[in-house]
Amino acid sequence: MRVTFTVNGRQQEADDVWEGESLLYVLRERMGLPGSKNACEQGECGSCTVRLDGIPVCSCLVAAGQVEGREVVTVEGLADFAKQRAEHGGCATGACGTSLDQAKRWESKPADSQTGENAELSPIQQAFIDAGAVQCGFCTPGLLVAADELLERNDSPSDADIREALSGNLCRCTGYEKILDAVRLAAARGENQTAGQGA
Repeated sequence: MRVTFTVNGRQQEADDVWEGESLLYVLRERMGLPGSKNACEQGECGSCTVRLDGIPVCSCLVAAGQVEGREVVTVEGLADFAKQRAEHGGCATGACGTSLDQAKRWESKPADSQTGENAELSPIQQAFIDAGAVQCGFCTPGLLVAADELLERNDSPSDADIREALSGNLCRCTGYEKILDAVRLAAARGENQTAGQGA
């Protein structure tokens, strides 16, 4: 079957998709977007987390046919997605007040979404670097997508909110404290930016 859906703001088609093929496989193997990692294939580790119509999901558990006509954001498109959200009052999906038409107008740059070279980072990506939250990096894409969604819906999360939002993402390298620091840092920077705009 052919599956047509939007990935990082661009219409995409995948041909000859078999009925048991996962969204993760389509993204990595058919579309050349390796950011979402293939680890447990059981929805337990969160390494393959993407946003499907704005909601974080484990792409290993989503059948490719289920995304027909829907919107997917991967870690490769996160910076452009965050930039669009900032331009439209804090939300790139319809869930936070931005219209669906506005959300559909954003598009990541092909070179940047494929390689990441010369790309600006999203606030959460920069915070992960600044807080030293990245070690081996295998879990990082899923953590970034989940944390970005949290900060979109809650710009001042408590530690309990952060832990809950990231509870589906496992990291074997860290004690999670640097990851929590990164989310706190991104939230604080967002608050400072909002305060600066109001002044």
